[in-house]
Amino acid sequence: MTTLTGIDPRGLHHCETTTLGVLLRHQGIDLSEPMLFGLGRGLSFIYWDSKSMGFPFLGGRVKPFELTRNLAGTLGLELVVRETGSARKGWANVVEAIDGGRPVGLQLDSYHLDYFGTKVHFGGHVVAMYGYDDRLAHLVDTEQQGGAVSTGLESLARARAARGPMTARHRSFTLTAPQDLPPPRHSVVSAITGCAHAFLNPPIANLGHRGIEKSGKLVRTWLRRSDDPRQDLPQAALLMEKAGTGGALFRNLYRDFLAESGEFVDSDHLRTGQRLYAEAAALWTEVAAQITEAGESGDEQFLVQAGTALLELSRIEREAMEALSRLEG
Repeated sequence: MTTLTGIDPRGLHHCETTTLGVLLRHQGIDLSEPMLFGLGRGLSFIYWDSKSMGFPFLGGRVKPFELTRNLAGTLGLELVVRETGSARKGWANVVEAIDGGRPVGLQLDSYHLDYFGTKVHFGGHVVAMYGYDDRLAHLVDTEQQGGAVSTGLESLARARAARGPMTARHRSFTLTAPQDLPPPRHSVVSAITGCAHAFLNPPIANLGHRGIEKSGKLVRTWLRRSDDPRQDLPQAALLMEKAGTGGALFRNLYRDFLAESGEFVDSDHLRTGQRLYAEAAALWTEVAAQITEAGESGDEQFLVQAGTALLELSRIEREAMEALSRLEG
């Protein structure tokens, strides 16, 4: 039985940045959530649909755990990741870290956690664990889920053992900071330009600015795509605004990251990108509202408006990323 002291259980909007914040603050590094998200090159876009899915999904960030790997690379952190097919070994890995005085990050399926209000399978959920006893695991989750929370050891074991989309094999991880972090300007410019290049050059048409453009055409068909539009469309909009995104499909976080980056980088390119992402964030919230209206009213005109807005968003974000890609370190 071990519970670490000195943990700042600050729940943020997004699960992965919440966990990274806990692990880094324990080592004396306190970064805002927008800065964690931006330095981790977290912003992206995906239009995801398949025959096996009940309804399309709009995603606004890189795939689970990529943000953590990116942040470690940007800041020169030592990231130690452990995965195993054995539940016993997976638990031993966690106990070893906590008994050694280190909080540990866990990737798991949130469906099985005792405290989770919405019972939906999501295998890419990430939490920080800082203690345990013979019955409970003590975790830090998002503000929406309660910040400092506890779940039964059996429920935690089920969550970590889950299989399916985005799951990992009993994944746990720790971070160790170097004695000296890279200069802030260098880290910020590297993260912004890396994110911009990925966004501007997606390997498939469902990603980046091309994916937003594609969604602008496909969203108009969503009333016909759904068996239950009154349920599916408002749910899709809710995920864009409330499912750990910080609002506006993560664009609020990126807008604020770019604004905070202005403390370290004096550049017209950065100011252009920040202005355009402020415009994009407001428009994404409008799109979510239009999708909700379409589902509740059954009026396809709202989806036509959402589609037009998405085509405009593709242009705005492409121009923003083109400006940001010109930053020089």
